[in-house]
Amino acid sequence: MRSRPLLAAAALAALAAAPAHAQTVFGSARFTVVAPELIRLEYRPGGRFIDSPSLFAADRGVRFDDYKEERGPGRLVIDTGRIRLVYRPDGKPFSAENLSAVVRDRGLETEWKPGMWSDADLGGARNLDGTKGPAPMEQGLLSRDGWRLLDDSARPLLKDGWVAARPKDAGLDWYLFGYGHDYKAALRDLTLISGASPMPRKYALGSWYSRWWPYSAQDYKRIVGEYAKHGFPLDVVVLDMDWHTNEDWTGYTWNKKLFPDPAGFLRWVHEQGLFATLNDHLSLAGKGGVRPYEERYPDFMRALGLDPAKKESLPFDAGDKRRMDAFFSAVYAPLEKQGVDFWWLDYWDEGKTNPFNHLRWVNELFFRHSKRDGLRGQIFSRWADWGDQRHPIQFSGDSFILWPTLAFQVPFTANSGNAGAFFWAHDVGGYQGARDGELLARWTQFAAFSAALRLHSMNDPKLDKRPWSYPQEIEDSMRVSFHLRSELFPYTYSSVWRTHEDALPLVRPLYIEYPDDDRSYHNPQEYLYGDDILVAPIVSSGPAHVSSQKVWFPEGAWFSLFDGSRHEGNSDELFSADLSSFPVFARGGVPIPMQPYTSRMGTAPLTALIVRAYPGEDGKAGAFTLYEDDGVSDEYEKGAYALTRLEYRRDGDEIAVTVSPAKGTYRGQPARRDVVVELPALGRIQSAEAEGAVRHSFDRASGLQRFDLGPRDVRQPVTLRVRAWPASR
Repeated sequence: MRSRPLLAAAALAALAAAPAHAQTVFGSARFTVVAPELIRLEYRPGGRFIDSPSLFAADRGVRFDDYKEERGPGRLVIDTGRIRLVYRPDGKPFSAENLSAVVRDRGLETEWKPGMWSDADLGGARNLDGTKGPAPMEQGLLSRDGWRLLDDSARPLLKDGWVAARPKDAGLDWYLFGYGHDYKAALRDLTLISGASPMPRKYALGSWYSRWWPYSAQDYKRIVGEYAKHGFPLDVVVLDMDWHTNEDWTGYTWNKKLFPDPAGFLRWVHEQGLFATLNDHLSLAGKGGVRPYEERYPDFMRALGLDPAKKESLPFDAGDKRRMDAFFSAVYAPLEKQGVDFWWLDYWDEGKTNPFNHLRWVNELFFRHSKRDGLRGQIFSRWADWGDQRHPIQFSGDSFILWPTLAFQVPFTANSGNAGAFFWAHDVGGYQGARDGELLARWTQFAAFSAALRLHSMNDPKLDKRPWSYPQEIEDSMRVSFHLRSELFPYTYSSVWRTHEDALPLVRPLYIEYPDDDRSYHNPQEYLYGDDILVAPIVSSGPAHVSSQKVWFPEGAWFSLFDGSRHEGNSDELFSADLSSFPVFARGGVPIPMQPYTSRMGTAPLTALIVRAYPGEDGKAGAFTLYEDDGVSDEYEKGAYALTRLEYRRDGDEIAVTVSPAKGTYRGQPARRDVVVELPALGRIQSAEAEGAVRHSFDRASGLQRFDLGPRDVRQPVTLRVRAWPASR
C-alpha cells in the first residue's frame, strides 16, 4: 500500500532514513518501489546508499509493497504490475546493457532503457523572462511514450533540515516513472515523492494591482479608491522596488519620502480588507545582502556576533544558516511586524556564485519562514525546478507586450502543470513594450481563468494597466473579466483544493482528462479550468476588436457562460467575439458553485451561495464538492475545513438540485447562508418546490431561471425540484 504525504516544513526537516520494506539491494544497486508507476533506481559502488531527502525528493519513505520480485544468478526482476524492470549487473553504472523496463498500459507495452529520449514529451515548466512568443519548453513529466526518467543525482540534499552537498561519489539517483496514458497517476506519484502542493492563502488567488512605479502611500490609497469607484475587485497591493531606498536593487529600508509612516500605511491596507506584498531582489550578481547603509544593518550584524562599526558587507548566502537566521530575525521579522503579509522574491542568481543560492533552495527556505504564527506558507517567486510545487505561487517573469506572447502563455500555462507548476500569476498584459488596450483586454480574459489576476508592468509612464486609464470599451471588457473571476471564486478555490489533494493542475491540458482521444493533443489554445469549465482564450487581434478562436468540445454537452448556448461534445467550432465575451463553457449537468460579486473575493465569507447548473443528460447525475476553509492558516492541514456536496439530476422534465449538509468546521465558518439555484437554458417553468419558500425569477437577458431558497443552515440539506418545459418548446 502507499500513503500520500503532506509535508509541512517541520516534517520535511525531520524525515528519517527510509524503512527497509519495498526496497531491494542487488549488488551496487538499490531499487525502491514508490508506486506501481514509480521506481527509484540507485547505483553506488560499495552500497552506501543515500536516505536523506533531496530538494526534489522530499519524502524518501513512501513505499508500495504489493509487487513481485524474482532473483536469479546475475538477474533481478521487479514487477509492479505497471512496470516490469530487469537488471543484470555487470560491475558498471546503469546502462542500456544492464538495465531495461517495460511499461504496461491497457494491453500495450512500451520498452525503456537508459539513454533513451522521449520524442513525445508534452512539455514542462520554465520562466519567461524576455520572451516575445513561443519559446522552447523544458521537458515535463508527461509524455505520450508513457514514461519519464528524472535524474536526481546532482541535486543538493537536506540534512537536519538544512541544505547540504551530495558526496562527490554519490553515484546515480534516478526516478523512473512508467504510467502509460494514466497521466493523473503520474502527477499524483510526482507529489508522492516530492510533496503535495499546499493550499495558497486564499487572497493570493484573487486580484492584484502591481506596477514598478514610485507610488507613494497616498498614491496607493487613491488607487484603492479608484478600484472601488470603477467597480473592480482587489485583494493584493504590490509594492515594487521603490518601497525601499534605492542605493541598489536590493534594499530593506523604507523610502520615507514615499512612505513616511510605513506601519500606518500597512495598517490602512489591512483595514481595507487588503494584503500587501513587497518586492525583494535578494541578490544581484553575488552582492545583495544587508549593506551598511540599511536601517537594520546594526541589528543584523549583532545577531551574527559581529561589530557593525566595521561596516563589513556580507553578500547574500542562502547556504549559511547563521546568516539566514539573522536575516529573518533582524531584517524580515520587523518588516512583517509592521504589516508585510508576504514577499515577492524577484531573484534569479541560480547558484552561479554559490551552489546553495540556487532558486530551488531559496524558495524552500523562504517558504518555510512564511509559515509563521500559524499561517500557511506563501511566497511569490519564479519557478525553481522539480519539486517547486511545494512553494506556490509562481510568476513567469518579464515578458513582452505582444500577441505571440499571449498566444504562447496559454499552452505554456497548461503544459507547465506537467512538471508540477500548478499556479502561475503572469504579468497580465505583458511587462514591457508598447501599450495595447485590445491585447490587455484579451490577456485579462485569460488571466481571469488562471491562478491569479495580476496586473503588472515595468516603470514606463505609458504602461499604467489600470483599466480606467484605457478607452471605455477596454475598461468595460476588463470589468466583465474581473467580475467573472469574483463570481466564480468558490469554484476556483474548490478546484485549487483538488490540485492540493489530487495533484491535478488548476489550468489543465485536455489530454490529462482525455488521453486516448488524439484530438485532445492538437488543440493547445484551450484548457480545462478545474474539472468542469472549458476555456479557449482569444489570442489574436481582429478588425473592430472582433477575433476568433477554434474550440474542440470533449464528450458531453457544454454551455457558454455568456449566452447559455449549447455545444455538443466531439465537435469543433469556430467562435468569433468582440471584447465583451470570449469562449468559456461549463460542463452540462454539473453544479457550479458561485457567489454574488464581491470586491474582496479572497476574503469575503460565502454567506450567499449560488449554484448554477446547465442542462444535463436525462437520467444521469452530476456532482461537485464545494471546499471552504479560513483561507490563511495552516489549520486545513489538521482537518479544519468543510466540504459540501452539490448534486444535479434530470429525469425527463424534472430537475433536482441538492445542497448537502456541510461536513467539517473551520474558523469563521458561516452558520447560515442564502442559497440561490440558477438553471439556464430552460423553457417555461411548470412548478418549483423545496423545503421552505421558493422565490422564482427570470432574467431574460441572460436566460437564467433563478430560484431563491432563502437563508439556510449550512448543516441542513436542501433540494430544489423543478418541472420545466424543454427550452425548445
